[in-house]
Amino acid sequence: MTELRWRYGAATDVGKVRDLNEDSHLASRRLLAVADGVGGAAAGEVASGVTITEVTKLARRSPVEPEAELGEVVDAARERIRAAVAENPESEGMATTLTALWLGDDAVDIVHIGDSRAYQVRGEDFVQVTVDDSYVQHLVDEGAITPAEAQDHPYKSVVTRVLQANPAPAHFETRPAAIGDRYMLCSDGLSDVVDDEAIEAALRDFTDPQAAADELVRLALEGGGPDNVTVVVGDVSEHKKFKRWPWIVASLVAVLAVAAIALGLALRN
Repeated sequence: MTELRWRYGAATDVGKVRDLNEDSHLASRRLLAVADGVGGAAAGEVASGVTITEVTKLARRSPVEPEAELGEVVDAARERIRAAVAENPESEGMATTLTALWLGDDAVDIVHIGDSRAYQVRGEDFVQVTVDDSYVQHLVDEGAITPAEAQDHPYKSVVTRVLQANPAPAHFETRPAAIGDRYMLCSDGLSDVVDDEAIEAALRDFTDPQAAADELVRLALEGGGPDNVTVVVGDVSEHKKFKRWPWIVASLVAVLAVAAIALGLALRN
């Protein structure tokens, strides 16, 4: 019996300008996630941290209805943020992005809010899976600026939707999973500095997920590292699932056999 698992790697760095890393992430066999505490807001690292804590709870079990349960994670994180603000009013305005991918039996379920991105490599295709919740993305959608112009726009870091105490809907999507698919999640500390062409090249050149994550963080730092940068790379891989009962029975038989031999020797003596 086999099942799909992420073969993953992850890397994060505070960058060359910031004193505190407000990014949080999770990389596990079924769930990948990146959360970026919104820069300039109070206690962004707290918001991203409690959000990944809630995501981790989902990683410890298998959701029956992934989209619904990912939504529950978002709601639980929002409640945690709201409680933190109530306890410490000075942290009013704390918020975070969240992009998370659950790998099921034949599909990848995605939840996304903010401007942390997910990319996919499949064969010759390289696509940005998520759409930024940002002012600049709105301008691109309206045709006011081109994607190339968005890369250097002065307001490219202004987000229009984040996970915070006040309700804001997240985006959900389900994509078919295929062995060999590669996904990459990142905070904007990568995507604001390294262009898509360089990102794709690194994802194709470094076959090991950890090496690819390390290389992408290196490129962000090489580009000046103006922000925290976090990268999670996951490859859809096949994992053989062994049945436990045959091993348990075999072990029990072996133990009983040894016990019988020992008992026989004791009776002889």
